[in-house]
Amino acid sequence: MPPSSVSHKKFKVLVFGAGNFGSCLADHLGDSGHDVCMWSRSADLVKTFNETHHNPECLKDHVFPSTIKAIGPEFPSADVTKSMDVLLFAIPTEGVRATLTALRPHLDDEQLPLFIFVNKGIEIATRSLTLEIIADTCGPKIATVATFISGPSFAKEIVRRQPTSVSVASLSESHAEKASQVFHQPWFRCYTGGDPVGIELAGALKNVYAIATGVSEGLGFENNTRAMLITRSLSEMTRIGAAYGASPLTFLSLAGVGDLFMTCSSPTSRNYTVGYRLGKGEKLDDIIRTLGSVAEGVTTTKAVRKVVDELGVDAPIATAVYGILYEGKDLQETVQRLMCLPPLRELQLPEQAGSHVKRLMQKLGLS
Repeated sequence: MPPSSVSHKKFKVLVFGAGNFGSCLADHLGDSGHDVCMWSRSADLVKTFNETHHNPECLKDHVFPSTIKAIGPEFPSADVTKSMDVLLFAIPTEGVRATLTALRPHLDDEQLPLFIFVNKGIEIATRSLTLEIIADTCGPKIATVATFISGPSFAKEIVRRQPTSVSVASLSESHAEKASQVFHQPWFRCYTGGDPVGIELAGALKNVYAIATGVSEGLGFENNTRAMLITRSLSEMTRIGAAYGASPLTFLSLAGVGDLFMTCSSPTSRNYTVGYRLGKGEKLDDIIRTLGSVAEGVTTTKAVRKVVDELGVDAPIATAVYGILYEGKDLQETVQRLMCLPPLRELQLPEQAGSHVKRLMQKLGLS
């Protein structure tokens, strides 16, 4: 891509979260010429990062640009928040509601920053997507312009400037385009879209299916089985998304099949690793305790099971993952049960769809 096609506008960005993905995106944005603050609850991380330009908790060997400043552990003040052009949220979905609730009093409704979310998951207690959490905590005005970035993007490869592409979606086309301008570089391509619900569902669901693929590999199954699982997982994701009210085409995007393929086929994936170790006979509690980072698919599986039941969607793979994680189902018996299901029509969308999205759009004041 010619350098002239890359935006050179400089933004002030506040990143909420200093984990793997928050750190790698802060690194990308800092290296792209933006002024970046990265908030962490860890006083030790903030001190070490500002003194050494290293993150002591993740991506430990990487040297971060001097254009990034760590702040915390105190929550960012109103003055800091109001000085920012972009607020980037890279925290687990279970922490989004509390963070936005604390942030809301600091916002100036007449001069709002650009909101970008990169978390992937569904809130367990409410079964809410992040878009719904934003509407509940910050109101419809902010929710309708919030943007979501998702796609096949491992943190370790982003900081090495490996060619990467992502989906950027919002109900507001202009805000999706602005978020794309913030991130777009020759090593990090952005493609915009208008289906944030589909992007969110794809990002949450693929982690559940990565666990299934990891289990398969841990049990010793090979290429035929992996290809089958990824393809049938895509079919399930699309069916769940369509029943929810998302566009089926979204699941053919970078945030859909792209992220699913990567997460289900790489040992670098934390969710795949959880499944693989389960397949090797380890206990879930031991895996979580020693994993060293968050595998959102483990908690997301709980919410997905409830969503599937509410929608009345046939999702045997996702249901099987729930059984393995939370009902103590035997792995070999689960495999046998899935393989003994009766023949089915390969591609089939639900006859009635969209009730969840319709309710959400009504909450946002949109038709």
